[in-house]
Amino acid sequence: MDRGYLYKQTKKLYIIYIGGFQMQKFDMLVFLGNPGSVYAKNRHNAGRFLAERFSFPLYWTNKFKGLFSSLPGGAFTSEFVAETEAPYLDRLSVAPAPRLSGAIYFLEPETFMNLSGQSVQAAAAFYKISPEHILVVHDELELPLGQAAFKFSGGLGGHNGLRSIKASLGTADFWRLRIGIGRPAGDKASADISSWVLSNFSPDELPVLDRVLTTCAAALEKAIVLGPADLLPEWNKKKIA
Repeated sequence: MDRGYLYKQTKKLYIIYIGGFQMQKFDMLVFLGNPGSVYAKNRHNAGRFLAERFSFPLYWTNKFKGLFSSLPGGAFTSEFVAETEAPYLDRLSVAPAPRLSGAIYFLEPETFMNLSGQSVQAAAAFYKISPEHILVVHDELELPLGQAAFKFSGGLGGHNGLRSIKASLGTADFWRLRIGIGRPAGDKASADISSWVLSNFSPDELPVLDRVLTTCAAALEKAIVLGPADLLPEWNKKKIA
């Protein structure tokens, strides 16, 4: 069979295939942050904020030293596929829709940031997920608030959560969705980084963060179905707000 897109539409159910197989590049999505109400609104928890923004519900249980959820193998239901794939419909053809085999897993480590790798490694080992099929969503000092970026592998930028995941998995070859929080500036420029990331977003920053999270959630839903390649290079450093 030629490697072409096969497309089926049934009401609001959309399934994308390459050569008859689903283009599922991510097996597990990880949302970094610190647990507990004390840290719930911190900049360091920007990754966890995104887990609440999907158009589909997630039902969380305590597992793998974290909060765990999954979407079962099968169809992915969302309107965004039809909307985002309109330019490509001329190369799509109708095909039967066999049951999709792979589930997608979602994890919020509850180990505190510095030990996030313990939770990620436990889930990855149990489901036999290789690092290159993991996406980690995290806050990013080196991007200003209002920007976000997809990235595969590379440096850790001093992020303790990423450092812990690399140590536990034995590699930095996993995907990241970096949500910009910026560095302290103005009268806060002298603040140490730890105090900055553990501070809350200001009321003026919250509308910007809201737009970022909404846009990132839609992009991530697309990446779940189509794979991350369709988001690059636009999302290398994307200014959202």
